[in-house]
Amino acid sequence: MAGFIKRNGNVRELLVYKIALRISVITEIFVNRFVNAKSRTVDQMQQAARSCKQNIVEGSEAAATSKETEIKLTNVARASLGELLEDYLDFIRFNNLKRWEKGNPRLERLRAYIKTDDFENDYANLCQRLPPEELCNLAITLIMQCQFLLDRLLKAQEDRFLAEGGIREAMSKARREIRKF
Repeated sequence: MAGFIKRNGNVRELLVYKIALRISVITEIFVNRFVNAKSRTVDQMQQAARSCKQNIVEGSEAAATSKETEIKLTNVARASLGELLEDYLDFIRFNNLKRWEKGNPRLERLRAYIKTDDFENDYANLCQRLPPEELCNLAITLIMQCQFLLDRLLKAQEDRFLAEGGIREAMSKARREIRKF
């Protein structure tokens, strides 16, 4: 008989985590380069980026005993990204920069580039050189990808809960099975 505590795999191997990590690094570089150090925006952006990554990890860890906590923390990660996205959009608005919309050749090249090993291996150095408009659009693109993946993760968590139930159900079932012997 199998135990009722089921651990998730290594969360750091998930694409959603890897993108959240990149967003956190990129945001740190962005605020250090382009946001006044005395502005509350620095801390807000850093904490939103960190919150996304950390809540993905915490949710995965909590999943062994609480599917509800896993789902809530995954949603907190997504909400933190929404806040961070708004900060990047505000920066673009307040600094008269351009947000690259769908169909913009620069956005299409960026999307293709972030799928390459060159980007994976050198994105932090790249971010030290990019002008603010390009760095904002890079961050926005990654945030939107991460939001999409978090939506899929939330749906998978919901489906898994509906199929398997939560810890109380698993504990009761395990106890009933033990009593049979």
